[in-house]
Amino acid sequence: MRISMKSDYSLRAIIDLARLYGQGPIQSGDIASRQDIPEPYLDQLLTILRKAGLIKSVRGPLGGHSLARSPEEITVGEVIAVIEGSIAPLDCVQESNSCSRSRACAQRDLWTEINSIVWKALDSTTIATLLQRQIERDSQTMYYI
Repeated sequence: MRISMKSDYSLRAIIDLARLYGQGPIQSGDIASRQDIPEPYLDQLLTILRKAGLIKSVRGPLGGHSLARSPEEITVGEVIAVIEGSIAPLDCVQESNSCSRSRACAQRDLWTEINSIVWKALDSTTIATLLQRQIERDSQTMYYI
């Protein structure tokens, strides 16, 4: 099971929007700059997130992007599901008929259990939780000797 850079960038953008939640639209160039994401690629991701109803977008010189709901109401699982679709380790976990051995395969049980545990963690983690963790990490003082 592997999460793509597409999901990583999407989560970073959503967390960036969460940090400024309620402060009006944020321009994609500003997000791209702060999060070190190529702006044309970020624009593609923001379009996907907007179509899924996770963010709102406003055009124009004073336009930009904002979360469609509060950071407490958006889960990491929602973002991953929109960007990745399935993250099951094998096709047979999602589609049992994709393999003729699925019904009699002990490995499938393990992969299904692992997939379930991963989704439970993703669905129980909110963007607000990740934002809080990021704020705590950003505030840690680094001492160099």
